[in-house]
Amino acid sequence: MENNQLTVGLDIGTTKIVAMVGRRNEHGKIEILGAGKSPSTGVQRGMVTNIVHTVEAIEKAVSEARESSNVDIQVVNVGIAGQHIRSYQHRGVRMRDQDADIIQQEDIEHLMSEMYKLAMKPGEQIISVIPQEYIVDDIPNIKDPIGMMGARLEANFHIITGQMNPARNIYRCVEDAGLSVDQLILEPIASSVAVLTKEEKEAGVALIDIGGGTTDIAIFQDGIIRHTAVIPFGGNIITEDIVAGCNIIRSYAELLKTRHGYAISMPQMVNRIVTVPGIQGRPAREISVANLASIIRARMEEILDYALAEIESSGFREKLSAGVVLTGGGSQLRHVKQLTEFVTGLDARIGLPDSHIAGNSKNSLDNPIFSTAVGLMMMGFQEVQRKERDNNRVVTTKKPKNNRLAELIKNQFGRIFQEDDDALE
Repeated sequence: MENNQLTVGLDIGTTKIVAMVGRRNEHGKIEILGAGKSPSTGVQRGMVTNIVHTVEAIEKAVSEARESSNVDIQVVNVGIAGQHIRSYQHRGVRMRDQDADIIQQEDIEHLMSEMYKLAMKPGEQIISVIPQEYIVDDIPNIKDPIGMMGARLEANFHIITGQMNPARNIYRCVEDAGLSVDQLILEPIASSVAVLTKEEKEAGVALIDIGGGTTDIAIFQDGIIRHTAVIPFGGNIITEDIVAGCNIIRSYAELLKTRHGYAISMPQMVNRIVTVPGIQGRPAREISVANLASIIRARMEEILDYALAEIESSGFREKLSAGVVLTGGGSQLRHVKQLTEFVTGLDARIGLPDSHIAGNSKNSLDNPIFSTAVGLMMMGFQEVQRKERDNNRVVTTKKPKNNRLAELIKNQFGRIFQEDDDALE
């Protein structure tokens, strides 16, 4: 099998590390060949805090993926998150000769390379530069200018930055696990590729990916990424609240959250009790499901309030016709969709990473916890396709400067101007 038919996504999360191998079939769909998952004990709030533990977890997840897929994994697409992530909007301009050829891929690459030269704060680096829209000779809202003619090419870019050391730690962990990084990708962008539809991105949508250590935001409108943000807490902080509020150990709190947790309390919960075993012979504890729901709701409302603040600061609050899509482990809480609609005032749905997956792979992916891993894998395919498309463009768009089209335009305008001069005599 050719290498460009296979990609690997590696999601280094706060609660889990997932490695996923996929290939494109003859219909353009993605088949999941194998996956591996291991607990993540060396990552906090999206950032590596223990190199050794993280390397061990990566090795375990990748080993499982290798065995289940029978693929020798060497190169991976890795996600990055954490509270150090920032995003900016910036415009680039490239002036071209009036007699220049049509706009080509090298013009786009020149504009993007200039963005990577922007001055950053000490310790920051640019992680990704994403073109939003282009302007050719004052003609706005151009999605793809290649093939057009113009002397002035402008572009609006969405620039994602992060601290250098957290990114270096990710690279080091991956390399110490015997792998190499193909792309370092912001996690909410990867998740959006897996769970959002083209129609939602066109209409306007906010993705809220509630992970264990962070909650990631990505806002799209008119098919363009408009805003990204990372909120530095997620599902784990809900578990810590349950530990404190119910006075139980963390493992029991996590089980309570996943098995009996609700984001909204219901009247029928008043008399429902869950018994938690005591520690070392101590008496069992009885936990009210209604009290548990109130603890979860308080923290979940706070997370959604932060998400809503990011949506409003983006300036696209009133343009999100498709509302909100929730994904990640935190979106599995019962009634979280209803709570999101109450807090944000927007329609909401739970996003599953199965819309681009071949039918025989969907059952194993019917869970939002795999959204980032699937998205990373899919973005690996997108990068392969982009390179193939750019290589083809280099061959097909190259034109000699004195081409027939330019001569016809010159002759036609010359004839018109001559007729105007004759009429004035």
